[in-house]
Amino acid sequence: MLTANVHDLFMSRAIELAKQGRGHVSPNPMVGCVLVHDGDIIGEGYHEEFGGPHAEIMAIRNARKDPVDSIAYINLEPCCITGKTPPCTTALIENGISEVYVGMLDPNPVINGKGVEALEKAGIAVRMGILEEEAIKLNQAFNKWITKGMPWVIAKVAQSADGYMGINSDSSIWLTGDVSRTHAHTLRSEVDAVLIGRQTALIDDPNLTVREVRGENPKRVIMDTNRKLPLTLNLFNDKKADTIVLCSDRRFTLTSTHFCKYLPVKEEKNKLSPIHALKTLAMEGISSVLIEGGQEILKSFIAADVIDQIFIYTAPEKLDNAGLKNPIQLSEEWLVIEQENLGEDTLIIAEKGVECLQEL
Repeated sequence: MLTANVHDLFMSRAIELAKQGRGHVSPNPMVGCVLVHDGDIIGEGYHEEFGGPHAEIMAIRNARKDPVDSIAYINLEPCCITGKTPPCTTALIENGISEVYVGMLDPNPVINGKGVEALEKAGIAVRMGILEEEAIKLNQAFNKWITKGMPWVIAKVAQSADGYMGINSDSSIWLTGDVSRTHAHTLRSEVDAVLIGRQTALIDDPNLTVREVRGENPKRVIMDTNRKLPLTLNLFNDKKADTIVLCSDRRFTLTSTHFCKYLPVKEEKNKLSPIHALKTLAMEGISSVLIEGGQEILKSFIAADVIDQIFIYTAPEKLDNAGLKNPIQLSEEWLVIEQENLGEDTLIIAEKGVECLQEL
């Protein structure tokens, strides 16, 4: 009989496998599966790409021996519906899996609990909640997207030692070092979309691509209420990633060109509504958004109370004659979940309103 610690080890492996799908499977969740027979792993698999076979199918295909009477460890409840692929519960049943350990229930209301029910009805023993906290954390973006119709929102800001983002909103300055830059590119590679405002697009003319590390380029999103950005910008010409412009629904309709997709968004007080902007992006299948915009964009999303996580990179030097203050203040409602040194810089990661699965 396997011990509880061994169950944790096998589930931990399933979670590590699931992470390999990051950047490729969204808006689907990241899922890994480990097949164990007589205490040995005989098959592994993970959901590799959106629309492709799910983790359970891959693990069965990769099994080095017949999976009959094997135990399956899966970080997310197996699906019991036919979507782009057949139900995973059917594959587990037909291949004679005897027991299934699940990290968390699928929060998708179409599946939630029904996958477990289908397995148990077929005589398969199901054990729930193995490394549940880690499983929930892994797919926090999917969990929010599927239950609330909103993407997981991360705000990233670099500041000087005295809390300034720059001299003013009409100029650009790089504050942090190479280690922080690499870390920020890793973060960029882990989200579906990067969002900036019109002013940042004009002043920085950024690429918003992943360059310092290996990874997929996220979609680029620019909030440009009146669609006045010049079409000479890199974002419209480099063809390195999909570009979306959010604009006023009072003046524009949905439009697609060879270089950009224009999505109309509701206005509030003559500015695009952050909440409606996020709901619009969620409908495009975007489950996570990284805000890399300037002070005004950050202020609007803070005021709308839609930020889930904050990354603050702080340089060791103060910034003389600066007027562009970082608007993010870590009050008591924010929980610092990580602090680390990145070369000479420091990084603080904080989350707000952390919810358990039952509250989703």
